[in-house]
Amino acid sequence: MSTNSVQTGDDGISGHRIVVGIDGSEVSMKALDWAAAEADRAGATLDIETAYEPGYEFITHDEVQHTMARLIDKATARVHKAHPDLLTTNGTHEAAPAAVLIDASQGADLLVVGSRGAGGFKGLLLGSVSQKCSLHSHCPITIVR
Repeated sequence: MSTNSVQTGDDGISGHRIVVGIDGSEVSMKALDWAAAEADRAGATLDIETAYEPGYEFITHDEVQHTMARLIDKATARVHKAHPDLLTTNGTHEAAPAAVLIDASQGADLLVVGSRGAGGFKGLLLGSVSQKCSLHSHCPITIVR
């Protein structure tokens, strides 16, 4: 299940779009900061996406939606504090994060992800999401460490 994207920021619509995937981890926040600076420099719209794979944790659907909405709100506020005029869109999805980001990369100028997120093994160079995105993205990708 996917929520509708929301636009915030300047009303000028750019033909350029940078997608960033966030999961609340420290490295995803570094990816968000990097993507926001790049979008601001390039005059692109920043598309902030987060996804939660059903069945990963044992919490209710409402708790998932509330947590994801809070994560997007915090990320959007963080971006607009540093780049007040940057146009942003966002989406929350109940689906595999890599699949969501690969789909979002269609028509984008750049996909930005952290090298590894909230799950998985800390010793790995790349997490499963960043690895899948690097193999299947429809646009260039930047992996932030």
